[in-house]
Amino acid sequence: MADPAPHLAIPLSADPPLRDLRNFARPHRAKVRLAATFSVLNKAFDVAPELLIGAAVDVVAQGDNSLVATAFGVDDKFTQLSILVALTVVIWVLESITEYVAVVTWRNLAQTVEHEARMDTYRHVQDLEMAYFEDRTSGGLMAVLNDDVNQLERFLDLGPHKLIGTAANVVFVGVVFFVVSPLLAGLAFLPIPVIVAGSLWYQTRLAPKYAKVRAAAGAISDTLTNAIGGMATIKAFSGEAREAELVGAESQAYADSNRLAIRSSTAFNPLIRMAVLSGFAMTLLVGGRMALRGEMEIGVFTMLVYMTQRLLWPLTALGEIFDLYQRAMASCRRIFGLLQTEATIHPGAAALSLPVRGHVTFDDVSFSYIEEGPPVLRGLSIDVPAGETHAIVGATGSGKSTVVKLLLRLYEPTAGTISVDGTDIGQLTFESLRRATGFVAQDVFLFHGTIRDNLTYGRLDATDEEIRRAAELAEAATFIEGLANGYDTLVGERGHKLSGGQRQRLTLARAILRDPSILILDEATSAVDNETEAAIQRSMDKVSVGRTTIVIAHRLSTVRHAHRIHVMEAGQVVEAGTHDELVAHHGLYAALWRVQTGEADPTGPADAALTD
Repeated sequence: MADPAPHLAIPLSADPPLRDLRNFARPHRAKVRLAATFSVLNKAFDVAPELLIGAAVDVVAQGDNSLVATAFGVDDKFTQLSILVALTVVIWVLESITEYVAVVTWRNLAQTVEHEARMDTYRHVQDLEMAYFEDRTSGGLMAVLNDDVNQLERFLDLGPHKLIGTAANVVFVGVVFFVVSPLLAGLAFLPIPVIVAGSLWYQTRLAPKYAKVRAAAGAISDTLTNAIGGMATIKAFSGEAREAELVGAESQAYADSNRLAIRSSTAFNPLIRMAVLSGFAMTLLVGGRMALRGEMEIGVFTMLVYMTQRLLWPLTALGEIFDLYQRAMASCRRIFGLLQTEATIHPGAAALSLPVRGHVTFDDVSFSYIEEGPPVLRGLSIDVPAGETHAIVGATGSGKSTVVKLLLRLYEPTAGTISVDGTDIGQLTFESLRRATGFVAQDVFLFHGTIRDNLTYGRLDATDEEIRRAAELAEAATFIEGLANGYDTLVGERGHKLSGGQRQRLTLARAILRDPSILILDEATSAVDNETEAAIQRSMDKVSVGRTTIVIAHRLSTVRHAHRIHVMEAGQVVEAGTHDELVAHHGLYAALWRVQTGEADPTGPADAALTD
């Protein structure tokens, strides 16, 4: 296969991603504060054992003059050590408890934010107009809804806990250092500005690299989705090697972009380790000299050596945390960019009056798929009285299917109005408008699930008797009940386990079960065999009685008994009338009819107009 067709990229948020994330998580502020509190407490208990180590050394070295002896009034060294052991047990238990609460709270919060981000983004995507999806691939959208949201969850899982813990660690250890020895505090803290400055510098370097990683992830998702969806075509045309090569190229591009980001992020840790080494060496050298001169107690020196490691060593984890952070921020730009995409078609506030009669009117409607592009419909006017069956016919590209899309408000007309029972559909809620309609498309779509699941998709409360009745009206009951599992038979993805005719009958039954006031059939028989066409035609004759029915047709034989037939050409209705009236008129419809019935030269102009 050639390179995939170009599509518009997923939009990126223009706002700082961390601000977007903070605003999004605002409803969970109480839980964030709780998690942060326990992260700080956990770090406080984590630092305390170093103080106890210094106290223990002090007990052994000083005995009666130790800090423990003075604080508790105990002279016996073993008793002093026993007190330290008891304090150690309490501190370690509290450390374990606070770590458990902090980690569980942060992880649960991460799962909640991940779920809400995915659901809010998906619901927003559902609200976007169909034109948005025509410009973007399903693989690209899937990458945002799945991979990008997962990247966000990976950072929130433990990233904030580690960042808060690292900051708290610096504060707690810093207090101890400055109380004991301001000189050593200055030496120990000397590398920290270097580490912070280096971290900020690395962030600016990593951000564009991870933006490329996310773009590459979307590209490979596009390619894989496209290839898997077209597997039958790939096999039929022996395109396996070409597709594997294309997937390989996209996968290699993703790996290469990741390698560049990994190389930069990994270089951060060795630099931090060098800074840690300098601080540790200075504490060991200067503090050791002070201890040798008797200017510092041995226990205090021992504590400060451990404290220096406690202060600086956790900073080596910043590289990993910033790596997760930049990946998450790159994903946030895509997630919130998608969330900030505004829908151009908005529902009204009114509802159709019940019962819905189904009177449909197109009044001087014009439409173009491309802004300032050639119009697809030009001043279209069609009136369909309630309960009548009207057909719309014409050559490919005449605008037939566009009429249906506008009626369902999948697109918005650029001029004119469309009304149902006298109410402009722009004033109606989507639910009110679409609940009044049943739609059978030429491009049949069945969900992966059972036949029953697909039939009841538009009416979940349908009884078994109603389901079977709808199947009978669509002449689908016989083949369904002949299957081993009947209505509980799995149809496979997009219904691939069934034949084309069976899928078409199921979609008709699905529309019938909805019991709509307006039934819309868009080229429902154009891709089926003669037997299925006859079956669908019989079904249409039954279910259209007393119901407004709009039929988009290529085969004129299926609409010859319609109350009125509208013939379209170049986005306009050029003829309208009954079948007999149009044949007698000797216009475009008559020419099309003669071609289909074999009464004209099939290579003549009429055939060219008819070609689908």
